[in-house]
Amino acid sequence: MTDNCFGAKENLEYINDSKKYFIIGIKSNCTIALSKNDKTQGQSQQVSSLNLKDGQSIKVWLKGLESPVMLIRKIFINEDNSTDILYLVLNDLDHDSDHLYEIYQKWWQIKIYHESIKQNANKSLTKKVISRSNHIFASIISFCKLGMLQLKICANHFALKYKLILKANQAAMLELQNLYKLTTCA
Repeated sequence: MTDNCFGAKENLEYINDSKKYFIIGIKSNCTIALSKNDKTQGQSQQVSSLNLKDGQSIKVWLKGLESPVMLIRKIFINEDNSTDILYLVLNDLDHDSDHLYEIYQKWWQIKIYHESIKQNANKSLTKKVISRSNHIFASIISFCKLGMLQLKICANHFALKYKLILKANQAAMLELQNLYKLTTCA
């Protein structure tokens, strides 16, 4: 399971040949055929040209991939009320789209966790192993505490981080202004 960065034909073929399942996000300009016959005749279209409803899935043939895949379209409403569309392809044709999307959502939460830890761990400038270990441990603890706060406030992890950074910057600016006033009075 991955996002569209790894949705290349070679990766999909490798996973398919390994007899494993994949759920991968693809870009809206990805070329597909709606039937095996369309594929052999070279009749294809972009994913974005399909008139799929939210949550709807259809069997398609991706350009360059021999076996069919299931295409799912999901529409998201962001916190700012803008919408985004996610196209997922998967080679498990036996399960319904709701079940597979649920799996994708669980993976997405794990991805958020890894991104957060990676962002915080990369800020460590220490050279000693024990100091880096402590920094990573503190990053994990902060992620957990932000997660608990996220449940209380109903905001996502990155929005909470942004609010905390904004408040810290505002407090620092206020303190800087106070120090400036002290130096001009003397």
